[in-house]
Amino acid sequence: MSDFNPSTNNKKHYDAIVIGGGIAGLTTALELAKKDKQVLILDAQDESKLGGLARSAFGGMALIGTPEQKRNGIKDNAKIALKDWHAFANFSPDDIFPKQWAKLYVERSYQDVYQYIKQLGVKFLPAVNWVERGLYSGGNSVPRYHVIWGTSLELVNKMLAAIAPFKDKNIHFGFNCKVSQLLKSDDVIIGCQDTNNNQYFANNTIVASGGFTGNLAKVKENWPKHFSPVPDNMLNGTHPSCDGAMHDEVSSIGGNITHLDKMWNYAAGIPDPKATFENKGLSLIPCKSALWLDSEGIRIGPEPMVTGFDTNELCRRMSEQKQGYAWQVLNWKIASKEFAVSGVDHNQMIRDKKFFTMLKETFFGNHRLVKQMQQESDHFIVANSVDELAEKMNALTATKAVKTEALQKTLDDYDAILARPSSQWNDDQIRRIEHARKWGADKLRTCKPHPIQDKKHGPFIAIKVAIISRKSLGGIQTNLHSQVVDDSAQPIKGLYAIGEAAGFGGGGASGEKSLEGTFLAGCILTAQQAAKSIN
Repeated sequence: MSDFNPSTNNKKHYDAIVIGGGIAGLTTALELAKKDKQVLILDAQDESKLGGLARSAFGGMALIGTPEQKRNGIKDNAKIALKDWHAFANFSPDDIFPKQWAKLYVERSYQDVYQYIKQLGVKFLPAVNWVERGLYSGGNSVPRYHVIWGTSLELVNKMLAAIAPFKDKNIHFGFNCKVSQLLKSDDVIIGCQDTNNNQYFANNTIVASGGFTGNLAKVKENWPKHFSPVPDNMLNGTHPSCDGAMHDEVSSIGGNITHLDKMWNYAAGIPDPKATFENKGLSLIPCKSALWLDSEGIRIGPEPMVTGFDTNELCRRMSEQKQGYAWQVLNWKIASKEFAVSGVDHNQMIRDKKFFTMLKETFFGNHRLVKQMQQESDHFIVANSVDELAEKMNALTATKAVKTEALQKTLDDYDAILARPSSQWNDDQIRRIEHARKWGADKLRTCKPHPIQDKKHGPFIAIKVAIISRKSLGGIQTNLHSQVVDDSAQPIKGLYAIGEAAGFGGGGASGEKSLEGTFLAGCILTAQQAAKSIN
């Protein structure tokens, strides 16, 4: 942080500087340009990365009261959604701003997110998915996860098309420019300085630099205290540029940073075979029908781990694995029906809008992706027998802890249940699979329960998974105008924070757990609130 007299500086002065060119930053810039404001976007990466993490994300959004929900017979409204939100958030009495942002989200997601991006030309798949249903209680009581047709890359492209007429006229860019300091004069933020000591000045400075989960040291430093210690082999599912440096800088000038121990990591990551930075991982969407086994090949229990109900709880239980990893064991039939990888690169049919090919893979199995993973990843093991599977699993670990007898017993015990009539399937994972299959969209992507050792559905597959970092749920605290506040809840003049940098609003709008899909939508919502309040 630096103090100086702006009257002695002759550099161009903007109405607003946006630090970060992700979806949040682009949305704010576009809305300010519509108000004929002069906006400078400073981004730490080159122009090809404009759009930030949304360029590679899947593009799901939690939305309330949409036509897609109504067409699918889903009765949803802000009251129902807020009850669900609070059931997962576990807010404290002190979470005034997070509660306000949660209420704003459920009340405005249709008008300010759904309708807004539809006007940009974005479309959604007709099916509404049901995620984060809650393990024992809470969670999404109805389906509300909408998938962008074209993934979030489509949103980036539509946003850039909307910005194009304003480029160089109202919206200006500075690429490969990492901001390191905020500039302050008389308790007002008047701009920023980059790592090359270049200074930029504006009436309003908007932090849109993302979260901190690309910085694994910071993730470990803020690891939830009620979890077991963070595993050493955690993967990076974000990007090193999301390092939390602006969180530290905002704190240094008096901004309030809250809930950094609240994160939205995922329980099933594998090393990216095409990694472009250290510890880069792929975030898997693990199969509901896969068995989660410990390092010895024994089913994790007593409650089985099942995807789609409580991601945070899956991460907590993964942190308990002493070796820092777990195995998912399944067969080819399950993988072809249920296996997926989050993000643009492994969902080409949605990204490239190949509707009929997508339907074909949905109905007949995505064998293409399973074969790709078999070829590319040593963490994705395929074997024709339990003996071979155990041997290949042990080849991937230093401890070689999997005993063939233990693995065989694990599979035999599970398959024995499924060999009975369905009226006698007494297993919580099977009950949850059956529940998921009652919803049409999930039935398309969830196998009918069958023995894993059923020869007609082989070969066997084992996937070695570890926790992978993803999103920050906490961050820079803001009021409903997206103004950064100090520890007395008073706004810091001239300073705003939006998107993940702001914990998607208020320094922690989701609380302890997200309903999923609140992130991309939260970027747009917080960005619009900032733009509305800047005159």
